[in-house]
Parts: sequence; structure tokens; C-alpha cells
Amino acid sequence: MTDKTMTADEVVARLWSGMTLGIGGWGSRRKPMALVRALLRSPVTDLTVVSCGGPDVGLLAAAGRIARLVTPFVTLDSIPLEPRYRAARERGSFALTEIDEAMFLWGLHAAANRLPFLPVRAGIGSDVMRVNPELRTVVSPYADGEEFVAAPALRMDAALVHLNRADRLGNAQYLGPDPYFDDLFCEAADASYVSCERLVDGFTGAVPQTLLVSRVSVTGVVETPNGAHFTSCAPDHGRDEAFQTMYATTPWDEFAERFLHGDEESYQEAVQVWHEERPR
Repeated sequence: MTDKTMTADEVVARLWSGMTLGIGGWGSRRKPMALVRALLRSPVTDLTVVSCGGPDVGLLAAAGRIARLVTPFVTLDSIPLEPRYRAARERGSFALTEIDEAMFLWGLHAAANRLPFLPVRAGIGSDVMRVNPELRTVVSPYADGEEFVAAPALRMDAALVHLNRADRLGNAQYLGPDPYFDDLFCEAADASYVSCERLVDGFTGAVPQTLLVSRVSVTGVVETPNGAHFTSCAPDHGRDEAFQTMYATTPWDEFAERFLHGDEESYQEAVQVWHEERPR
């Protein structure tokens, strides 16, 4: 068995400009933020990002790292539309492929199974087809003759996800209320990197359904305590709503100067200082 533990910087050293990068989690929930912050410290740019977007997309968009975004939405949950994403779109900073959540899900399934597409009813009769003229439909070869959208496979060069626990072999466990699509991101990518709140020696006694990600689809594992901050990672920690509100309302240059110009340890220390300084 191979020990797959790495540092965040070692993960980013395997990424490159112009690649297609998947980012797991959902909105402002269980995002691999420590890996995203490490990516921001690198020169990697011109990315095609595939994500159920949250602040991962917002940070990368504000920093000018995205060439195209493939997504069903970009939200901070308690703030409906991610403001840095919105500002970047209003500037026309990158191309957007916005598709239905069901099309996104089946696109991941298609990629995980190395299929070019999977048929899905979602999108028929909607503006999704109008704003994405590259989408195609297929007709059932059976007697029903029904027409479906051919949801294209969302193949990725690499994927980044964050789970609650992982072992050194690459097996990873979620403990919160929802698996999101993290297992599919790992299976749909050529390489996948799992950050986790804590490394464990094994999963003896674990509920089998919580063992979401298998080592066979994982390239590297990074232990990043509080590495999903400021998004939630239940039950380890909730969303840092106060910090998220500050992120959403602070000018980008000011936010980046204070929180993103050092390593991950510097970021976590800056967050703690900010909390100590703010009025109660």
C-alpha cells in the first residue's frame, strides 16, 4: 500500500496553467479552501473550473485565474449570489457554461464511467439549451422514441475535494449530512487530491455509507485542520458567517492583502486575529 500524504504546495506543484480543474463541495459547504489558497499562491492560471461554486470560484475569479467556468450555480448559501463571481462576470472576465444541476450530476457520472455523455430529461424546453447551443439531444432507440439532452461528460485533469477524515492510503470519510458530489469528482478526474480535517489510521467501526472516497481514485492526501474555512465542514465546524460576510463586503485588494499573502498558517492566524479584533 502506498502512503499518499502530501502538502498543499506539493499538490499545487502538480497542477498547470490551462488545465481543467474540478473542485468539490457545494456552495459554501465543505470546500477544499486550503488547497484553493495554495493554488492562489502559485502562478497557475487560465483554468477551466468545474464546480458547484462557492468561495472557491469567487477567490479564483477575483484573482483572474479562471478562463471558463462550468457550473450549475455559484453561491455562498446565506448570501445567494457569490459577489466576487458576480463582479468578475459583469466584467466579462471569463466564459461561462451554466447548466442544470441534473445535467451537471450526470455529466460527472458520464465522466466517471468514461462515457462521452449520458441522457437526461433536464433542460428540455428550457433556456439552458438556448444559452448553451453546443448541447445536443438524442432520441431513445426504443419504442418510446423520447428525446433527451445528451449531458456531456465533465472530464477533468484533476480534482480537489475536502472530507472530514482520510487515511494515508487515500480512503476518505464524510461525517456531515450530505456527500455532495465529491466521490464523483474524484472518479471523473485523471488525478484527485483529498484534503481532510484529520488523518486517521483506519476506519474500523465506521458506518460503511460514510466511506465516500476510495483510495483507488485518489492521488494524494493532505491533512488541513480547518482547511475548509470559511465554509462549513459539519460536524467539525460550521460556516464562519461573520468572516464570510466580511469577505463578501471588503474590497478585494484589502482582503487579499490581509489574508492571502502568506502561507496557510499565516491565513489561520490572520483569521484568529480578525475575530479577536472585531466588535462583539
